Amino acid sequence: MKDKRAPVTPVFYRGASAALCVVALNGCTGMAETGPAANVPGHPESTKTNVLEAGASALQTDAPTDQLNIYLVGFHPMKDEPSHQFEAHHFCQQINEDFMQCALYDGNTADAHLTGVEYIISESVFETLPEEEKQYWHPHNGEILSGQLVAPNLPETADHELMQSKMNSYGKTWHTWSSSHSDEQDQALPLGKPELAWSFNRTGEPQPGLVEDRDQRMGIDTEERRQARQDLVPLANPQSGVDVLKGEFPRSTQPIPGVEAKTSE
Repeated sequence: MKDKRAPVTPVFYRGASAALCVVALNGCTGMAETGPAANVPGHPESTKTNVLEAGASALQTDAPTDQLNIYLVGFHPMKDEPSHQFEAHHFCQQINEDFMQCALYDGNTADAHLTGVEYIISESVFETLPEEEKQYWHPHNGEILSGQLVAPNLPETADHELMQSKMNSYGKTWHTWSSSHSDEQDQALPLGKPELAWSFNRTGEPQPGLVEDRDQRMGIDTEERRQARQDLVPLANPQSGVDVLKGEFPRSTQPIPGVEAKTSE
């Protein structure tokens, strides 16, 4: 299969997004504050702790986290428990054109909780993986072409280019904490074993209200994003993992145009 990935596109940084929105002709994708979902037990921070934090902030480095300058928000069902699904806020660093790494949170405010990690690789890198390893990596075309994955507060043209650059990519995602506004199984602490997340690849797979709640809270229009990305459909290659969760949801589902499973599956 010929690699139809889009040409290299620029990375758009969160720090510059507000200024870009002022001058953008087509407006911006929505963004509103989403605080943490879990109410963590524990005593308030003491004055001593606050002083130690201030000293650490002044004297220590936070260079690795400073590089998490790309913000995405989407949804993940768990591979072994598809009914367990929730909203994930990704704060990412583009290492090179074929590899991105993301810290996952349950919100986008300063007090949001770290809930997992995702690595994103291009189609060309995915194809080099052993078959046994590929079972851990979910396809991304469904997230992109459905309009569910969004780069909040970016100009719509920038959001479109960023999504175009991720066509045919794959993600390996481990959630360590079930903390989400849209998850009935929220936990106050990160308990249990990490769970391997997957992607939605057909309409009707997300639980009713999951996407709608995010859209209403953050001012995002998923249907508008879907329509704006129809020009990306011809770029879509068949992907591994598209049918892994097919039939695992109690609702009627329909194919997403452009999202196809590899025939070898």
